[in-house]
Amino acid sequence: VQLQASGGGLVQAGGSRRLSCAASGRISNVAPMGWYRQAPGKQRELVATIAGTGRSNYADSVKGRFIISRDNIKNTVSLQMNTLKPDDTAVYYCNLWQAGKDYWGQGTQVTVSS
Repeated sequence: VQLQASGGGLVQAGGSRRLSCAASGRISNVAPMGWYRQAPGKQRELVATIAGTGRSNYADSVKGRFIISRDNIKNTVSLQMNTLKPDDTAVYYCNLWQAGKDYWGQGTQVTVSS
């Protein structure tokens, strides 16, 4: 299983950005997928997760601003980020949990300027 994330970049505060992650290999449609982020000097934290059923879960800090979605045919997971804040600046990692293992993408940098 491999994950390839894309969509990071520089955005002004209040703007939007969409991250995408493509999974390849033997992927189960029920495998939970998600996004995590790690800011400089901080631990990696959960941003949002989505089950194979489409049920989603969000960190309190992004509720109402971010939307996670997945396409079980294309094996992709996306994160629509709106009303971005400087505190959202981090490296964002996509994640898939399957058969007792965590799989991670390479990370994509999102920088929000004030």
